[in-house]
Amino acid sequence: MNQMKLPEAFETQLTGILGEEFESFKNALSTDAPVSIRLNPRKKSESLSEDQVAWNASGRYLKERPVFTLDPLFHAGAYYVQEASSMFIEEALKQSIDLSRPLRVLDLCAAPGGKTTLLASLLKETDLLVANEVIKSRIGVLKENLQKWGFPSYIVSNQDAETFADLEGFFDIVLVDAPCSGEGLFRKDPGAMNEWSEDSVHMCSARQKRILRAASMLVAPRGVLVYSTCTYNNEENDENAAWLSQTFDFTPLKFTLPAEWGIVEKGLGYQFFPHKVRGEGFFISVFKQQSFDQNYTKAKIKLNRVTRWQREKIRSWIKPDLFESYEFFAKNDGIVVAIHQDLLDTYGSVLRALDKRSSGLEIGMFKGDDFIPLHGLALSNIVSDGIQAVDTDKEQALRFLKKENFDIQTELQGWTLVRYQGLNLGWIKVFGDRINNYLPKEWRIRMEIE
Repeated sequence: MNQMKLPEAFETQLTGILGEEFESFKNALSTDAPVSIRLNPRKKSESLSEDQVAWNASGRYLKERPVFTLDPLFHAGAYYVQEASSMFIEEALKQSIDLSRPLRVLDLCAAPGGKTTLLASLLKETDLLVANEVIKSRIGVLKENLQKWGFPSYIVSNQDAETFADLEGFFDIVLVDAPCSGEGLFRKDPGAMNEWSEDSVHMCSARQKRILRAASMLVAPRGVLVYSTCTYNNEENDENAAWLSQTFDFTPLKFTLPAEWGIVEKGLGYQFFPHKVRGEGFFISVFKQQSFDQNYTKAKIKLNRVTRWQREKIRSWIKPDLFESYEFFAKNDGIVVAIHQDLLDTYGSVLRALDKRSSGLEIGMFKGDDFIPLHGLALSNIVSDGIQAVDTDKEQALRFLKKENFDIQTELQGWTLVRYQGLNLGWIKVFGDRINNYLPKEWRIRMEIE
């Protein structure tokens, strides 16, 4: 086995942390990284059955890495390709907070959406998930992954952490998966080593403190702040966790974990090492808010409800048992958003506080008397099962996803859902012998299909 050549300062740092275990750690970095996915509990698929990740019931290890782009189930949101160690966030939350109560959740550093979709899997449609990403160029992939996942009650925002000040004490769960030096990615992405330096560690640690300071103000009474990184060093992990505990009124939480999981308790958190777990480097620390006042201002949604006849037009597109639970609003651009009635004040508060954000699940728009469905509705969990649909084989599904002509025998006319293995892929509209493909062009597959 050829050992990976590591930066000298990194070796010195990890030797100090691991001692005699460092050689085992270094050998692990020279092995192939495990391939893992997390299943979507709201989109069952029988063909995705592999070894389970010990700390996440929806996590699966794959024997080899397929070409995910050429799997229609990936585009349908049946699973998310996620590193196994980071899936531990679910177990951490289950041991930290009552997930059955109404929840307001913020993923502060959300793109591309792996941990965001994990949070969505834990939530009810009457909980709100705010997915924030400060880098504008990464918003598109975050929105795409949330739409695929199908959870309807979310807002995507493009804000700096410090601009959330009007939502002080608002969120029951705040996740800060902080930008870090990326030491835990060295095996999966050796190029990450070229960007690593001691100066980078110092810079990342300082940036994390700034984000954590802003995040700490947003946690509601009895709420939790989750701090995670994909790195090993003490400066970004242990020292920042200790700083957070000493600076704010938070209590670090301890978990009950089976020894065979191989997770190491370290400082005020828990560390994943690749020679001990079937996963990559990861650190997590969870803190409970002890005393805090909720200072946010409740606000009404400043959007116009659709008219009564428009609401009736929408009825047939939504699951009958869910329709009466939702209100429908028209944005200034004409796009209609669906918001659960239990969340109207919650949405109002967030929409008032943030200026660069979405406004809810975009389901369609009206052109004259006609309702035009959008892609988000096709992939959502509220779309009606009664809408006409056509099932495809893999070749047809991939041609749809490439926005190419595809052979499909159907006598259906009008708006139709395209499905693969029972899961929705998007909309087509049939006019006689002509089929219009309404997959968003930015979503289309660009790879060649063999």
